[in-house]
Amino acid sequence: MERSTAVLVTGCSSGIGRATALAFARAGFPTWASARRPETLAELAAAGCRTLRLDVTDEESRAAAVRAVVAEHGAVGVLVNNAGHGGGGPVEEVPLRLVRDMFETNVFGLVRMCQLVLPGMRGQRGGTIVNLGSGAGLATPPTGCPYAMTKYALESFSDALRLEVAPFGVRVVLVEPGAVATRFGATSERHNPQVEGGPYETFKRNVEAMTARAHRGNALTAEDVATVITRAAAAGARGPATRWARRPGSRRSPGS
Repeated sequence: MERSTAVLVTGCSSGIGRATALAFARAGFPTWASARRPETLAELAAAGCRTLRLDVTDEESRAAAVRAVVAEHGAVGVLVNNAGHGGGGPVEEVPLRLVRDMFETNVFGLVRMCQLVLPGMRGQRGGTIVNLGSGAGLATPPTGCPYAMTKYALESFSDALRLEVAPFGVRVVLVEPGAVATRFGATSERHNPQVEGGPYETFKRNVEAMTARAHRGNALTAEDVATVITRAAAAGARGPATRWARRPGSRRSPGS
């Protein structure tokens, strides 16, 4: 991947998005870090990133962000679809509003971002789209159904898109991290339905304890995942891996 390749990363206010934008910028790539609240991106701007307001659920915001990168670089060379919305709970208790909100961000917004960058990528006969999936897209954790549904959808979407755009020199890779120690989990908790008592109370407590054990001293860091993303993007057209999985405790990622 040439050092002049423009990189656009969504969801950079914290966690994996922030670490990924920093990794690309430190590697010398023109990096555009975006978030719904651009005031959260001051540290990335100081590190050399260009910053943008980008709400992936808003068409005007999506289109304006891509136009800004295209106006300066001719095309988005690498799109990292990181922006995500979490939350969950027992299916019986989850409001449909929460399910719709997660699909708007995690699936529909991501699909539209791909649509917006692909004309430029096709025009330059090359580019890479990195979609942030999850281990939850391979095995659904209890009370994690809404979020896992969106990540399962990315498995199918990425497979279809990969074959469609390959003749134009565009690569599509899916990164599937396991447990990651970021604020995402705590933020997601705020979206969970607050149902006191009820038939699932004991079950939910047990799941919470299980999740805490999974993260205790064994979770990946945001920087671990950012390393996988930058490797996947730099693999080039001959990179054999279409999925890059990283699990807690693993020393290497498939394809690395």
